[in-house]
Amino acid sequence: MTLDADHRTTGRLAPSPTGGLHLGHARTFLIAWLSARSRGGRMIFRLEDLDATRTRPGAAEATLVDLRWLGLDWDEGPDVGGPSAPYVQSWRKDAYRASMDRFKGAGLVYPCTCTRADIERAATAPHAEDEGPTYPGTCAGRTSEDAEALGDRPFAWRFRVPEGPVEWLDRFRGPIKIDPARLGGDFVVGRSGVGPSYQLAVVHDDATMGVTEVVRGDDLIPSTPRQILLYRALGREPPSFAHVPLAVEPGGRRLAKRDGSIKLAALRESGVDPAKLVGRLAHACGWSDRVEPSSPDDWVGRFDLGAIPREPWVVTPEVIADLTSSLSGG
Repeated sequence: MTLDADHRTTGRLAPSPTGGLHLGHARTFLIAWLSARSRGGRMIFRLEDLDATRTRPGAAEATLVDLRWLGLDWDEGPDVGGPSAPYVQSWRKDAYRASMDRFKGAGLVYPCTCTRADIERAATAPHAEDEGPTYPGTCAGRTSEDAEALGDRPFAWRFRVPEGPVEWLDRFRGPIKIDPARLGGDFVVGRSGVGPSYQLAVVHDDATMGVTEVVRGDDLIPSTPRQILLYRALGREPPSFAHVPLAVEPGGRRLAKRDGSIKLAALRESGVDPAKLVGRLAHACGWSDRVEPSSPDDWVGRFDLGAIPREPWVVTPEVIADLTSSLSGG
């Protein structure tokens, strides 16, 4: 039976053009790509560039080149078009207004004039796992209509977090339960004069683009309960989530885009064989007991989410040396 397009698995690759992609990104994107392709699914490519202060010139174009070099492809994206165009978030700001207007009409957001310093002073017992101190609800008595009375005073739109935990069945980690009221509390979904936040844009885009699964690094687990709340507020069904371990340095620090030695562009420009890199990534995912030079397509029939190690992938100097050994005749 042929699945209707609306019911097919649809995954997405959604990098931020804030610098060059590194080996950790490559591994996560390969997992996301294979997760959809292994079930005959579609793939959407989207650039998440709302944070203009962090976007780097040329990074968007370099990201496309890096992932194509790795052997990944997509059915919709900024370079191939598609029914959900545009695929660059900074070009989609007008589309986000409908979601924000729905929140305002339902009384789910309010204007907050608190500064970060205000929140830190008001927080009495922030938890170690929180992304900063929990918002104390200083401006929660306001309604969306109160924004007009603020005039030119800058403010953020905060989403009202309901009481109680949010639960989901993570495809990699299993059942997860997080109380977003304890993990930051009411969170920002937009700012006056700036536009929508990451949380709102991601949920709006995944919902309207028909994304059915999200595979990403486990550093984004704290965002998931917030995004599920936004899906519910929009009357949409959340996608499935799979949060996989990150790549780290031998000392345990997560890989950073500023480290040139592990960037895909540096490896590509130095002549590293992408087939060797894909084989190394597949080995790191537990799909083979040795490094097999290969393309992503070679692993479609062998993809196994459950085989991926539960611990972070440690990118040792030996890993880099192995990738570049043939360049020096080794």
